Amino acid sequence: MIQKPVSTTRNFHRVPGIVGSLLILLLAGLFPPSGLAQSSVALVGSGSTVPVPLYRRWSEEFNKRSPDVQMQYVPLGTGEGIRQISHGIGDFGAGEVPLTDKERSEGNLMELPVMLIGIVPIYNLPQIHQELRFSGELLADIFLGRVKTWNAPAIERLNPGVALPDLPIRVVYRPGGKGTNYVFTEFLSKTSSKFKTQIGTNASPAWPIGMAADRSSDMADAVKNAPGSIGYVELQYAQRSNIQNGLVLNASGKFVKASPATITAACQAVETPHWDKFSASLTNAPGGDSFPITSFTWVYLKTKHSDPHRAAALLRLLNWMFSDGQPLGNQLGYSELPRPLLEELKAKVNSIRW
Repeated sequence: MIQKPVSTTRNFHRVPGIVGSLLILLLAGLFPPSGLAQSSVALVGSGSTVPVPLYRRWSEEFNKRSPDVQMQYVPLGTGEGIRQISHGIGDFGAGEVPLTDKERSEGNLMELPVMLIGIVPIYNLPQIHQELRFSGELLADIFLGRVKTWNAPAIERLNPGVALPDLPIRVVYRPGGKGTNYVFTEFLSKTSSKFKTQIGTNASPAWPIGMAADRSSDMADAVKNAPGSIGYVELQYAQRSNIQNGLVLNASGKFVKASPATITAACQAVETPHWDKFSASLTNAPGGDSFPITSFTWVYLKTKHSDPHRAAALLRLLNWMFSDGQPLGNQLGYSELPRPLLEELKAKVNSIRW
């Protein structure tokens, strides 16, 4: 029976839930696709657009090696991914928002990190060849509409000697229900009391200014095509689109460029020495080398499973993600989980009694 997603306590942007549900059910094999044997299992996940290139690559490689278990991913947004798996639609969700206690208990859900990501401020100033510096407070004031031009004193103070243009700032933001929003607003809330009071940590922030760009790729395109614009996107999208992205002031007072090394440093600073905080926040992590807008991208799973055959297939997929899947993500610009954390995750998934 197809279940209609219902509202949760989160302020998530609504996407076509019924359409997404039907697509997930179709891919999952409730309507058997041609070419698959009856004993085959089609595992389907849905969620954030941030890891779309990652899951596409994983799907290609895993499906080649495992003809009896196939994986597909439907990008519906983090909020919808959580809703779908909460209602037993599909096999996993994916996103950058940690579950609430209510979602864990009422939805019988858990989250496990699968890769590391960094959210970077991207901008379009063709006449500027230096990498600009941003603090959380400055970014907050820009996205609150308090800093309106690129040559504003607040930007000049962090970027001495840079010939900043007298150009209006054009803010681009993500619409509601996006994991990128959650990570970005969490960092801004930790570094700006004004932002924490006015907006707060939210997957669906009420941005006071700007224009929306639906997907991560849309955000990259919007900023790249509009001089004077600023936005925020996962590092992989910025690199692939060759967009200017800035250094960000971390908790130790250093301006840090996002890279696999600085993103990993943030994870290490939070997870050491026990490596078991699977739902931890990695934003504004301590340590001089830590990039401050770092996050896990999670997979959301049911803690109870009624189909042993599907559960065994899902376990195979998870073990592959935590082993052979990691270098593939690294090749795409995501950052691998540190080995001690991977070992803890493997122990966790293999201890689940579905």
